[in-house]
Amino acid sequence: DEAETPRDEPRRTIEEVDLPDTSATAPVVVAPPVEVPEPTAGRLVRLRARLSRSQNALGQGLLTLLSREHLDDDTWEEIEDTLLTADVGVQPTQELVERLRERVRVLGTRTPAELRGLLREELLTLLVPDFDRTVNTESGLDTPGIVMVVGVNGTGKTTTTGKLARVLVADGKHVLLGAADTFRAAAADQLQTWGERVGARTVRGPEGGDPASIAFDAVKEGIKESADVVLIDTAGRLHTKTGLMDELGKVKRVVEKHAPLDEVLLVLDATTGQNGLVQARVFAEVVDITGIVLTKLDGTAKGGIVIAVQRELGVPVKLIGLGEGADDLAPFEPEAFVDALIGE
Repeated sequence: DEAETPRDEPRRTIEEVDLPDTSATAPVVVAPPVEVPEPTAGRLVRLRARLSRSQNALGQGLLTLLSREHLDDDTWEEIEDTLLTADVGVQPTQELVERLRERVRVLGTRTPAELRGLLREELLTLLVPDFDRTVNTESGLDTPGIVMVVGVNGTGKTTTTGKLARVLVADGKHVLLGAADTFRAAAADQLQTWGERVGARTVRGPEGGDPASIAFDAVKEGIKESADVVLIDTAGRLHTKTGLMDELGKVKRVVEKHAPLDEVLLVLDATTGQNGLVQARVFAEVVDITGIVLTKLDGTAKGGIVIAVQRELGVPVKLIGLGEGADDLAPFEPEAFVDALIGE
């Protein structure tokens, strides 16, 4: 068949071939609409139900033990164990138990309402309600407020930076983001996506680039466009590698060539418990931590880590993460937190 004589067949000339219409304009890429984040005022109160579901074991467990007719040594040991299991820490636990023992002995009668009030007061004392928990975003100079976010991989640091941008935008701030985490693949993309959702621009560099250089450029751009706040997301590498921690110190020094840092937030995963305190110590040695963000607090019954980490570093927990939602980052309010612990 292949060798047969070719037959005359009608063929189309080039003029007759239908070519694609090139006169049509290229499709217009429509930018996603900028979201308006919900206001931060009272956000923790709105998220309280989520917090209380996971923390109830601690508060209700303590109330149940304190309500026993006879509070003997065994019961007080159980109370200690409950607090230690919730990661309150050894010293704060001993202080709390000692004060509770004394007050219960003096009080005599112990109605449920009295016990709840007693426990509320003592837990609030341990949380140091006098701490200033404001996220410092106001610069005393003619420059934007500079906030650096640090923490190890896996704590939700980049996500927290993005959510914090939403918090600041909700409070009326003009925010610029600096993607200085060049170690983790797609960290800059992730941060940029968070920024685009609320209309915040992201300054970034090549993957594997110099984080200090990007942080420097971000602050420079922030000054140029009169931003209110520059948020810098840093690399969250293993805290055991000394060289990498040195690099974090370098980022801080380079940024401070423009202006001093107004806030250094350490992001900790609440589910890591006492291991989080080890991380906190290492970071505190490298940069001056001014506030703590506790993430994943909705997924753990170890709410005592709030008390332990504040005691360890002597700085306040300023923000807590209570879920995967974009607006699930809330300013930490001790009263609302304790109320969630022990219920109504």
